[in-house]
Amino acid sequence: MKRLLQLILLFLSLAANGQVKISGSVKRFDGKPVSGANISLKDTYDGATSDSLGFYSFITTEKGKFVLSVSATGYLYTEDSIFISSSPIIKHIMLNEELNEITITARKFDADDKSKSVTLLNSLDVATVGGAGADISSVMKTLPGTQQVGEREGLFVRGGTGTETKQFIDGTLVNNPYFATAPDIGARGRFSPFLFKGTVFSTGGYSAQYGQALSSALILESIDLPEKSHIDASVSPLVWGGAIQQLAKNEKSSWGVSYNYVNLGLYFYLVKQKPDYFKVPNGHNSDFNFRIKTKKGIVKFYSALGIGDGGLSRPDIDSIFFKDALNIHNLNWYSNLSWRENLGNGWKFILGLSYSTNRDHMYQELQDSNNVPREFPNSYFLMNKTFNLKSRQDLSQIKLVLDKRLSSSAVFRFGGEYWYNIQRSIYTATYEYPGNLNDHFTALFAETDIHISNRLTAQAGCRSEYSTIIDQVNIAPRMSLSYKTSANSVLCVSYGIFYQKPENQQLIASPQLGYTKATHYIAYFQQNLKGRILRTEVFYKQYNNLVKTIPKDLYFSTYNNAGDGYANGIEFFCRDNKVSVKNLDYWVSYSYLDTKREFLNYPKRIQPNFAATHNASIVTKKFFPKYKGGINLTYTYSTGRPYYYFHLNDQNSFEIKDQGRAKDFHNVGLSLSYIPSLGKQDAKTFWVIFASVSNLLGSDQVYGYNYSYNGSVKQAVTPTARRFFFIGVFLSWGVDRTQDAINNNL
Repeated sequence: MKRLLQLILLFLSLAANGQVKISGSVKRFDGKPVSGANISLKDTYDGATSDSLGFYSFITTEKGKFVLSVSATGYLYTEDSIFISSSPIIKHIMLNEELNEITITARKFDADDKSKSVTLLNSLDVATVGGAGADISSVMKTLPGTQQVGEREGLFVRGGTGTETKQFIDGTLVNNPYFATAPDIGARGRFSPFLFKGTVFSTGGYSAQYGQALSSALILESIDLPEKSHIDASVSPLVWGGAIQQLAKNEKSSWGVSYNYVNLGLYFYLVKQKPDYFKVPNGHNSDFNFRIKTKKGIVKFYSALGIGDGGLSRPDIDSIFFKDALNIHNLNWYSNLSWRENLGNGWKFILGLSYSTNRDHMYQELQDSNNVPREFPNSYFLMNKTFNLKSRQDLSQIKLVLDKRLSSSAVFRFGGEYWYNIQRSIYTATYEYPGNLNDHFTALFAETDIHISNRLTAQAGCRSEYSTIIDQVNIAPRMSLSYKTSANSVLCVSYGIFYQKPENQQLIASPQLGYTKATHYIAYFQQNLKGRILRTEVFYKQYNNLVKTIPKDLYFSTYNNAGDGYANGIEFFCRDNKVSVKNLDYWVSYSYLDTKREFLNYPKRIQPNFAATHNASIVTKKFFPKYKGGINLTYTYSTGRPYYYFHLNDQNSFEIKDQGRAKDFHNVGLSLSYIPSLGKQDAKTFWVIFASVSNLLGSDQVYGYNYSYNGSVKQAVTPTARRFFFIGVFLSWGVDRTQDAINNNL
C-alpha cells in the first residue's frame, strides 16, 4: 500500500515545477566550462548550480526586471540584468578568474539550509531510485549515515532513533510524516517528492532555524507555481486516482486538487502476505493547494487529508493456540501556509503557519483459531492482549524568519517560533489509562554567515527554547568553519548542540523529564570534479540525558534522564552524473558506525538494536532513448544488527538474558520505465508505463527478533512478503515531460 501511494505521487509529481525556464552556460574566457557556479536571481530564492559541462537551468515564477548574479570558487563575482516575461531565457556567462575569491559550495551546520548547494537530491532523483517506490525516506537510506531499518518508520541516522530525525516543510515541523502502521511493519512517508523543489538532508547538524531533532533534519521546501495547467491520472491494480493543476491566465496564481484511492485486496490475493489481513488495507487520500504571487514574493497553501483502515492477525507469541487480531483506523489532516517576501534594502522575511491533527484508533483482541475473542483476566501475560487505544495529536505552529544582508560578505538571520501541542489518549485493557498533554513551546534563534578571508568562511548561530511542560530553557550554539583547500575542494569542521523533548507518552508518565541532548563534532572534505562529487566525513556525537525506563512492574514504568551514549564513524560518498558513461547516473555510499547507548530498558551501554556497523549502497540509473525506456537498479547492504531479550528480574531491573546478531541485510531494487510518447511530435498525452520490484534476488531479510514473555519463544521480525511488486500507468495532459524523462532517466 505504501509503495502504491509513492508511485501515484511519482506520476502526479511530474507536473510540479516553476514557470519560466532560465538556462545557459558558465565558461571561462578561454572557453572552458565552469562547474559548481552558483547562478541566482538576486533578492529571490531562485537559482541553480552549473554542472560538469558548465550548463545550468532553473525555473522561476518571477516576472519583470531582475539581476542575475553568478559566483564561483576562484572567479570574480558577476551580475547581469535580465527581463523575465513568459518566454524561456538562455543566458551564457563568462567569468574572470580570481584566485583569492572563494564560495563554499557544500557544508554542514549550514546557516542557510535552503542554499541550492546543499540540496543533494532533487525530486526526480528521489522518484527514480530503483525499488524505492518514490518514497523520500527510502531514498535517503541510500545516503551515508543512514540505517536499513525496515520494521519501523523513520530515518535512523548515525546511531540515533527514528524519532530523532524530524521533517520540516517550508520551515515548520511535520508532526506525523508517516502513514499509520502495525508494530514490526515499516511505513512510508505521506508526501510525494514532487511537492518539493529539492530535498536537504542533514545527517549531522543543521541550521539554528530548526530544532527538536537530536540527530538529523529533513528539510523540504515546496514548489512555487506550476509551469502549465494540466491533468494527471494513474491506474494500477493497487491504486487509482487523478489530479488537476490550474494556472491562472496571468500566471500569478494557481490552484490544484488531487484524489487517490488505495486498496490492496487484489495485490494481497496475488502476492501472499505473512500476516492474515482480515481487513484489507485501504485508504482515501486527497490534497488541495493554491499559490498566489505577491509583489516580490509568494504565498503558498497546502492541505492534505488521509483516511486509512486495515486489520491483521498474527500468532500470539505468548501462547500456541491464540492469535492477536489488530484493527487500525487513522485520520490525518495536515495544512501549511507560507508567505515569502523580499522587502528591499537587503531584507527578506518568511512567515509560516501550520496545523495538523492525527487520530488513531487501534483495537486488538486475543482470538482462538475460530476467530472467537478470548480473555484471560487472571493470566499475567495474556490479560492485556485485548485492548482499545484511542489517541489524538494536534500541533499548531507559527514561525517568522527575518533575513538581512549586511554586506557582500555577511548575512544576518533571526526569528522565532511558537508551537502548541495537544495530545489526548485513552488506553483501555484490564485497566484504563488516560494520557493528556498540553505544551506551549517557544524558540528564538539567530545566525550569521561571514566571509572572514578569501579562503575562510564562518557560520555561527544560536537557538534557545522553552517548553511549558518541561519548564526549562535550553541554549544551543552551533558553528562551523570552512576552508577552501583548492579551486574545487573544501575542508569544513563543525560543532553544535541539539536538544529534543522526550516523547509525549514519556512526558505524560513522568512530567519531571528534561530535554535530551546531543553534541555533534564533524569534519568533512569534499571535492567536485567535472560532474563528480567525492566526499568523506568523520563525526563524533555525545548523547546526554537520554530517557531511561524505571519499571514499577511488568506493565507500569516511569522515566528519568539518566541515559547517555555516543556514536562515531566515518562515511564516504561519490556521485558521477553521466560523466564517465553516457546516460548513466550513479552514486556509491559507505558508512562505518561505532555506537553504544544506555536508554529505555537497556541495562548498560550496548549497541542499539537499530544500528548496524557497516552500511553501503550503490544506486544506478540509465536511460535508453532508442528504446524509449530506462532501467534503475539499486543495491543496499548492511551488516546484521544486534538483538536482545531484556528480562525484568526479581530486583525490578532489566537484564540481558539472550542476545545475538541478525544476518546481514541485502536488497536489490529494480524499476523499469517505458515512455510510448517519447519522440512523437505534438503529443497531447504524456504517459509512462512503470514497474518496480524490491528484493529482486529474494534474500532472506531478518530485521531482528521478538521474544515471548518468559523468553522461551523467539520469532524473527521479517517483511510481510519477500518482495513488493508494482506496475502502473501514469498519464498527463498539458505538460510534455519528454526532456525531463531523458535528462533524469525517468
